[in-house]
Amino acid sequence: MSSYDYDLVVIGSGPAGQRAAVQAAKLGKRVLIAERQAVVGGVCLNTGTIPSKTLRAATMHLSGYHERSIYGSSYKVKEDITMADLLSRANHVRQLGVDVARHQMQRNGIKIIEAAAAFVDPHKIQLTPVNGSAPTEVTAANVAIAVGTVTTRDPNIAFDGEHIFTSDDILELDTLPKSLTVIGAGVIGIEYATIFATLGVRVTVVDKRTQLLPFVDEEIIDTLVHLMRQERVTMRLGEGVSAVEVVDGDQGSKVHIALESGKHINTETALYSIGRTGATETLNLSAAGLSADDRGRITVDEHYQTEVPHIYAVGDVIGFPSLASTSMEQGRLAACHAFGVDAHSFPDLLPYGIYTIPEISIVGRNEQELTDAGISYEVGHASYREIARGQIVGDQAGLLKLIFDPDTRKLLGVHIIGDGACELIHIGQAVMSLGGTIDYLIDTVFNYPTFAECYKTAAFDGINRLG
Repeated sequence: MSSYDYDLVVIGSGPAGQRAAVQAAKLGKRVLIAERQAVVGGVCLNTGTIPSKTLRAATMHLSGYHERSIYGSSYKVKEDITMADLLSRANHVRQLGVDVARHQMQRNGIKIIEAAAAFVDPHKIQLTPVNGSAPTEVTAANVAIAVGTVTTRDPNIAFDGEHIFTSDDILELDTLPKSLTVIGAGVIGIEYATIFATLGVRVTVVDKRTQLLPFVDEEIIDTLVHLMRQERVTMRLGEGVSAVEVVDGDQGSKVHIALESGKHINTETALYSIGRTGATETLNLSAAGLSADDRGRITVDEHYQTEVPHIYAVGDVIGFPSLASTSMEQGRLAACHAFGVDAHSFPDLLPYGIYTIPEISIVGRNEQELTDAGISYEVGHASYREIARGQIVGDQAGLLKLIFDPDTRKLLGVHIIGDGACELIHIGQAVMSLGGTIDYLIDTVFNYPTFAECYKTAAFDGINRLG
């Protein structure tokens, strides 16, 4: 490898790229990260995961979401909530995150170049600095493509970042709109729909599919839909969009949305959230002997190798599941494989965190999957309103659901909606990873009062169903 400038060049500094670079550096390798933006962290840290989750936290605090069940639906921490209120917290957290990420890479001896990367050949990469200086070339024994994604945009829609925007533009909004239509009911669309609805914005959700988030257990989704409707969210499911345009009127500009069914929606703003596309267009993949599909995604094997063995691809650019948590693990595993280090993970037990209001988290199989596979199962439930912690924090709608084998009593799936769901899921994940049964949940002692008690309550509920 000494004949190359670097043992590993990582293209992109998001979660996948950071973890791949740090892992390689820990193995004593010479590592370079090429980041096409002026800041590190990628979409996750700058426009996606971290800002949106911080926006959610600010929304829940300022709106008094949890306190409403105690002090009344009119209760708010701040009466007139503005985008500036929300974004000040998001910007603070983002800046801290950028500083932490950069410091982590610096202390591991990773060189960072703020430049756009493009392949010259399978081992040579051209770097065009963002500051406008002349391009340079570097050679690499191994390459990790971790460029992430960009929002998918319909060329027939005039995105202006003010009336019609994508999730990448949302942090640029000047004012909180009175009404919002979300086109696309995927994870990102539904997260923002619930955030804005909690702030009192009249939200409409439009999607061609007839069910929200079909990979999530139906009982959990039914609970989410019920809560969204309580926040005055209008669902237009099974509806396609034929046109989106800004029209001027006596009371200012509005967005007019025409549906394929003939219905029309007039709204102040529209969030277009129809998936994301791999940011591979400028990489000159063909020079490296690679290609991407029509959504910019790169195909890899179980070790995250592309068809060119020394080139790896990790993170959102390889498609599903496109989670920051899985991207980090992919980066680590790819770096280990590239340098001959044996490493393992639990690919069948990935937890999913969906930061709607309330949040959802799942691990393992759901009822529909088990039914389709002809696998016998039983369920156990625990409602937050019956748990002391739920009463203390004011979460009356939360639900934890266990699915287990009635014969072996092994835990097959955990599905949670409610406060702390994305933290709580890891107890179930650990039990499942170790091949545990619900008897562990019955026999162990949980702190009181905590949401973790839901596991014991749900386990007893499930055992009682067995008679």
